[in-house]
Amino acid sequence: MATNAIDQTRRMLSLVTYLRERPGAHVSDVARAFGITEDELISDLDVLPLCGTSFRGGDLLDIDTDGDRIWWHNPDDVAAPLRLAADEATALLVAARAVSTLPGLRESDRQALLRATAKLEAAAGENAGASARLSVTFESEGGVFADVDRAISERRRLWLRYYSPARDELTEREVDPIRLFAVGHTYMEAWCYHSEARRTFRLDRVAEIKILDEPSSPPEIELRDLSEGLVQPAAEDPEVVVEVGPGGRWVAEYYPHDSAEELPDGGLRITLRTPDPTSLRRLALRLGGDGHIVSPTDLADSARQAARVALAAYDEHDKHPGGSYDRQEQGR
Repeated sequence: MATNAIDQTRRMLSLVTYLRERPGAHVSDVARAFGITEDELISDLDVLPLCGTSFRGGDLLDIDTDGDRIWWHNPDDVAAPLRLAADEATALLVAARAVSTLPGLRESDRQALLRATAKLEAAAGENAGASARLSVTFESEGGVFADVDRAISERRRLWLRYYSPARDELTEREVDPIRLFAVGHTYMEAWCYHSEARRTFRLDRVAEIKILDEPSSPPEIELRDLSEGLVQPAAEDPEVVVEVGPGGRWVAEYYPHDSAEELPDGGLRITLRTPDPTSLRRLALRLGGDGHIVSPTDLADSARQAARVALAAYDEHDKHPGGSYDRQEQGR
């Protein structure tokens, strides 16, 4: 069952208490108690050691597992009453106020956050005044995240204007969101009515988003196992190798890939798989002198041919720079 980010946070907070009271708990028992898969539990356990009682680190949760049982080695160290330094209290207050302004945040969560903030302000004393002079605003991805999270919680459909780097175009789509997850970037997995298939959308490529009144009803589909990463090509998908110079390093940012090896000139040798290699011809044209397709050779040849056709079209335009305009004027 898909969960949103806030529900996952609640679960992980409960997990801390649960594990403290059950040293050496079995992975299967804990997963069953929380209604999640063992893989989802292990994913939570990978995050928990990064949490602690200090923003500076030092008092982090020492939790690990051998795959069968879960051990928390320092529960007493983090059970002591929390003491915040002035800068920690200020940072926490600023962050809490910023999160409370997120669009799409459920009202019950907003009110709970505001109550907690008020208690923290009272405990912080004069430090709370310093935090009031600071403010944080979220980039557009934060608003997209909040809308997706709300749509998942309320089971509502979304409308998107989404940038597709493979086609270098914006498309409009209606989707039923399934879950949010992070693998380097933050993504939404959803059922896309434009493609009539499950699709993954990177939140920073969403140009515009609206929550629709129509209820969300994605088909019953098995969630992908992301423990091995987002890019899990099928064995039959052709492998494509692209070499880019320093000006083309953005390709590794925008295109899922298997590997990206550094080149002596500051560029990258990028290896990726795709069921439709011909879709990368457009990428080769966009790169121009900043990169080229190395293999397969037939794809590299077709990309070069497409570039020659494009250059010929520019040459023809240069020979008749006002042709289209003149014909329009003559037709009036």
